[in-house]
Amino acid sequence: MNTPSKLIRLPLLLLALAGLATSLRAELEPEQQAKVEAKVSLVKAWAAEPAIIEAVAAHNAQLPTGHADMTQEKWKSLSVLDPLVRSFSKNPAGDFLKTKKIEWLTEAFVSDAKGLKVAFLSKPSGWSHAGKPKHDVPMTGKTWQGAVETDESTGLPQLQIAVPVLKDGHPIGSLVVGLSLGKL
Repeated sequence: MNTPSKLIRLPLLLLALAGLATSLRAELEPEQQAKVEAKVSLVKAWAAEPAIIEAVAAHNAQLPTGHADMTQEKWKSLSVLDPLVRSFSKNPAGDFLKTKKIEWLTEAFVSDAKGLKVAFLSKPSGWSHAGKPKHDVPMTGKTWQGAVETDESTGLPQLQIAVPVLKDGHPIGSLVVGLSLGKL
């Protein structure tokens, strides 16, 4: 066994992984940032669609059965085939999101004022995003852009953007969209 060789390889591996992590967190090149900003404008238009606004307003007014007692733990235990989970992609807002599925779109989900899910393309990992910038910033009326991260399902770089869902000029929810950086 060549222990000195292993001792040298481990720090090199750690340096390589640190470099990869740093490059994924790096700022976008101006050209790529411009493409992201163009997508933000498009996603804002989606958030202004009646199907999205009406679904969020209805969810804010009265939570559907099964939503009030949902927890992150319960949510994570539900199969994508569970009727409750499927209802989020089969409602009018979910149907609208399906019409917007484009190759650069990795995910899309709509949340109500409390950060609870209203609609999505596919089941997100979290039931509520309250307390997270991706929901809290749009609830102030502003757009949010996350850091570049590795998509767990594809291993490819992506970033999330979030915009407010507005009714009468006031934020009532948020729309979060994942962008595949390699396909912008």
